[in-house]
Amino acid sequence: AWIGLGSNLDDPVAQLERAFIALGELPDTRLYLRSSLYRNPPMGPQDQPDFVNAVAGLLTRLPVRELLDALQAVERAAGRDRAQSQRWGPRPLDLDILCFGQLRIEEPGLHLPHPGIAERNFVLLPLLELAPGLQIPGLAPLLGLVARLGDGGLEPLE
Repeated sequence: AWIGLGSNLDDPVAQLERAFIALGELPDTRLYLRSSLYRNPPMGPQDQPDFVNAVAGLLTRLPVRELLDALQAVERAAGRDRAQSQRWGPRPLDLDILCFGQLRIEEPGLHLPHPGIAERNFVLLPLLELAPGLQIPGLAPLLGLVARLGDGGLEPLE
């Protein structure tokens, strides 16, 4: 599974570092890859702090719905309240399943691959670090998606 991580509140770098640890502690799951951290302007309302984003590669035996539930529990532990969150607004932690093997799913609350993946350089560039040959299910190869978008103001932090 490929997981996108993002934060723009409450020390975003520390939030992502704690999230990487939490991902490695999920049951039946191993964190096996993590990208560099990147700073980027917010995608939604511009009157909020810049985001820090990264991508993690997980090896997991969890079914995809259980993984989603576990990720949302990590978000809650970091202080995120999805019921109070503004769409594309500020958040202490955001964890998204980007891809889960070659699964393609369109269900309430679960869309795979992540529906915005092809338009988000803050996901594609960190993913490129980890899996340059990745073919995103139902989309172009990762390299083609990255070439189309460019860096869009993404700034490596490490």
